[in-house]
Amino acid sequence: MEYTTLGSTGVEVSRLCLGCMSFGTSDWREWVLGEEESREIIERAIDLGITFFDTANMYSDGESERVLGDVLAEYDRDQQVVASKCYFQMDESNPNSGGLSRKAIEQELERSLERLGMDTIDLYQIHRWDDDTPIEETLRALDDAVRRGQIRYAGASSMWTYQFADALHASDRLGLEHFQTMQNHYNLVYREEEREMLPLCEREDVGVMPWSPLARGYLTRPHEEIDATTRGETEEHMYEHPYREGGGTEINERVAELAAEKGVTMAQIALAWLLHQDAVDAPIVGTTSVEHLEQAVEALEIDLSASDQAYLEEPYEPVPVSGHD
Repeated sequence: MEYTTLGSTGVEVSRLCLGCMSFGTSDWREWVLGEEESREIIERAIDLGITFFDTANMYSDGESERVLGDVLAEYDRDQQVVASKCYFQMDESNPNSGGLSRKAIEQELERSLERLGMDTIDLYQIHRWDDDTPIEETLRALDDAVRRGQIRYAGASSMWTYQFADALHASDRLGLEHFQTMQNHYNLVYREEEREMLPLCEREDVGVMPWSPLARGYLTRPHEEIDATTRGETEEHMYEHPYREGGGTEINERVAELAAEKGVTMAQIALAWLLHQDAVDAPIVGTTSVEHLEQAVEALEIDLSASDQAYLEEPYEPVPVSGHD
């Protein structure tokens, strides 16, 4: 395993972050694993040297946090870096169970801590931007959580770059804790973050931990086979992203070609490309099998030449973006 410093925090994390969206219960989404299978993957990740774990209160309606916390409780907690998130509404009957008001943040943070079985969450992130709450209120609530010792660092996820810049500026203006990380949507077939977000993060020394590095599975197999997978058949969110547009189909074919040449999987090529991007600290890798987890770790050893990277990138064309999923 390789390790890196997360942004300007000084915290060392594994170059791969284990995403825990696929752990919890299939009652939430059909492809999600139950507790026993989830435990097997988390324990293997620790064996492989992964020290960075990302979950959220909404994943399996909290079950992901509980499963992760139960497993990590059996290990040295000081060696692990745990991230969670809040924003999405957790209780349909309670509008204050979502959003980024002080009330929502404080009550959802308490519940996440209880499920995780932890006194402190290392990195607590806003899952999305809240148009209904002034960013100053959100930042003050997160700053107070740091001072209470409930979280160590605050982070953000998918938003427009001008919003993130506004948040960083507000932190400076008010003397509050900064967002130390950006968890954004970035992969070979979705590179719009290269326009503004990644340059801003590099300038401000913000850690970058992209989600969906394999484009919800689109970069793991030939594009014509995607619909045959369980996730392809049942995951409506896959079709909300323009992976097949903007040269995506040709990129998929080039990933398959390069994988065959090097004797590795398509997923390993796509992940290796992301690991070669200077702005990226630790891609978030979600998996439903130990085998795929092990292959992801092996991708760290794949050396893509500059010509390989250029070949993979060349077909990409800008795609219309209406928002952030």
